[in-house]
Amino acid sequence: MTSALKVAFQMDPMETINISGDSTFVLMLEAQKRGYQMFHYVPEDLSYCDGDVFAIARPVSVKREHGAHFEFGDQVRLNLRSDIDVILMRQDPPFDMAYITATHLLELIHPDTLVVNNPAEVRNAPEKLFVTRFRDLMPPTLITRRLDEIKRFREIHGEIIVKPLYGMGGAGVFHLRKDDSNLGSLHEMFTASSREPLMVQKFLPEVKNGDKRIILIDGKPAGAINRVPADGEVRSNLVAGGRAEKSILTKREEEICARLSAELSDRGLIFVGIDVIGDWLTEINVTSPTGLQAINAYDDACLEADIWNAIEAKLA
Repeated sequence: MTSALKVAFQMDPMETINISGDSTFVLMLEAQKRGYQMFHYVPEDLSYCDGDVFAIARPVSVKREHGAHFEFGDQVRLNLRSDIDVILMRQDPPFDMAYITATHLLELIHPDTLVVNNPAEVRNAPEKLFVTRFRDLMPPTLITRRLDEIKRFREIHGEIIVKPLYGMGGAGVFHLRKDDSNLGSLHEMFTASSREPLMVQKFLPEVKNGDKRIILIDGKPAGAINRVPADGEVRSNLVAGGRAEKSILTKREEEICARLSAELSDRGLIFVGIDVIGDWLTEINVTSPTGLQAINAYDDACLEADIWNAIEAKLA
């Protein structure tokens, strides 16, 4: 059965991916190795018509060669319910109305066609909001648009981190000390450019030792990497200049994973990346988690194979 799987990747343009670090790319390499038939399309190519969901897609093959990492076949119109076995929803945020609309469309065909991750739960569990269901695991946190609430929070907790609620990759993350006079201007900038609330968290000085990314596959921890900020930075994201280090799970991190396990599995969130600073869970990434290649390199692992094994088990 598995050798005949037809798999569609709903993702960003193939031209834009970094094959040295992109997790979707290694998922594609593994799918190709297994003999799956692969198709690529971007979210803008989705359509709904009379009960079915279609995508204008192209067959795709991949290879680890910079500048020539993919090859497309002729464009086809796919009925995503009847023509495809599995869809990997892997486009990067922003988690905006276009992203939410895509989850609604894919929900119409899931689980007739298995969508990874479950699109309804991707919509219901955005990374920085889903984590609030585990309040005792997370640092002191405020979600608001009100400047007076942020000032009150800073008076209580001193140094704070301010970031967009639906951001990614460390973009727009600010570290403010208790006496920092830029809070008002920063708030104006955020609220002028977006109607969304901000997330404010107590600054965790432990971040200097790293922000750990842990990959969970069907609710079970599968590997981890520690991301250490560059000098003078608090953002540890690799795309923001963070340095990757080999890591194993601490007892506390094992406890955090155990608390999340059943809920992630029950929600159909097969591929998840959580972020832990010190003893605190800061995010649960379900939209387009990353980290596979970095963990593979340090652990001599093949997490993409583990993910496909979990998908095959779901289909069986």
